[in-house]
Amino acid sequence: MRLLNDSDRAIGMAQLGGSDLNRQKQNLAANVRQTRREDSAWEVIKTVLQALLLAFLVRTFLFQPFNIPSGSMYPTLMIGDYLFVSKLSYGYSKYSFNFSIDRLGFKFGPVPIKGRVFFAEKPERGDVVVFKLPADNETDYIKRLIGLPGDHIQVKDGLLYINGQQVKRERIADYTDRNGEGAGTPIPRYRETLPNGISYETLDAVDGSAGDNTNEYVVPPDHYFMMGDNRDNSEDSRFLTPVGYVPFENFVGRADLIFFSHNGTANIFEVWKWPFAIRWNRFFHPVD
Repeated sequence: MRLLNDSDRAIGMAQLGGSDLNRQKQNLAANVRQTRREDSAWEVIKTVLQALLLAFLVRTFLFQPFNIPSGSMYPTLMIGDYLFVSKLSYGYSKYSFNFSIDRLGFKFGPVPIKGRVFFAEKPERGDVVVFKLPADNETDYIKRLIGLPGDHIQVKDGLLYINGQQVKRERIADYTDRNGEGAGTPIPRYRETLPNGISYETLDAVDGSAGDNTNEYVVPPDHYFMMGDNRDNSEDSRFLTPVGYVPFENFVGRADLIFFSHNGTANIFEVWKWPFAIRWNRFFHPVD
């Protein structure tokens, strides 16, 4: 048997020390990689949280997206339009921050605000407004503002009168939409011009319908008279029980911009139909 001398012991210790050093280096490298992975994951989480917070703040205080589920505002707004509503336009009320997430059973608001705060500008005739239905203060409606507080409003033979004066209305080309209102049947279309010069298109499919002849309405203080542009297919202020006069407090915001639109002919799984179902010409179209 060979006895280890001091030189052999030194070499053995050096090898042992080198092995420990390599393990330490490997452990250090593994720790660095783990730390980098954790830092990277945390950066992703922070980015997502910041994006969600920013989206929440924009939606809550500036612009809220809405989609159009009914045809009451044809031809201005179509079923399948998605639009931004400016919440700052009229300032904030207790209904400005009233929203829910149905799938989660979450509901927030209304908040305890009296009247409107951070008031920016008064509503004007012709504005397209999203408001909470006065009957339940929860359902979102979108209509055009026709009457201001104190106005006398009446519809006679389909013609709109404001303070005893007939609103200018001229017949233009019939409205036809194969995938929308009327399903391709031509609908009489008109251009109305309000006393302040705001002009827009309306549809009036049937003479003598329920809303074509009304009593004279006197708009109460701090309330507004709203009508849909699709006059024979709109539940609005002409019908006092379901809608009636809309308190200013119920205004959510002014509809400003259409950012997306589709005609409903393709579902989410029919990808090959998407290019034909999307209404490309309505992207970033102002609401007027």
